[in-house]
Amino acid sequence: MSELSKVKFRTTVVEVGAEARDFEEINMAILFGDEAPDALRSSCFIIQVQPVADSIVVGDQLVINETHYDITAVGGEVNMNLAQLGHIAIVFDGADKAELPGTLYVEAKPYPQIDVDSVIEIGQA
Repeated sequence: MSELSKVKFRTTVVEVGAEARDFEEINMAILFGDEAPDALRSSCFIIQVQPVADSIVVGDQLVINETHYDITAVGGEVNMNLAQLGHIAIVFDGADKAELPGTLYVEAKPYPQIDVDSVIEIGQA
């Protein structure tokens, strides 16, 4: 488990789409719940849809397999999309302004290894 003081969202990867890892070239990971449309499924890390306990905000942390990333910007639809569809994009570039409403921006650190059973958490450090 991570060392977050308050977990706002926690899920597990249940499937890795055939092209999901190709997005590493642009420092992006796409999450989608099990209801992902066939046209998008191969590009996504499929996760279990879980409730979001509290709003995800700048200053929170994203934790993937014990690697912590500071959240630098949160698109306006991230909280709703994550809770309802399990669908967000994560960009590992440190942007401080959300260019896309369904995207979570985190600090520029090495891209994580994401596999089936990887745990993804978001919360306060």
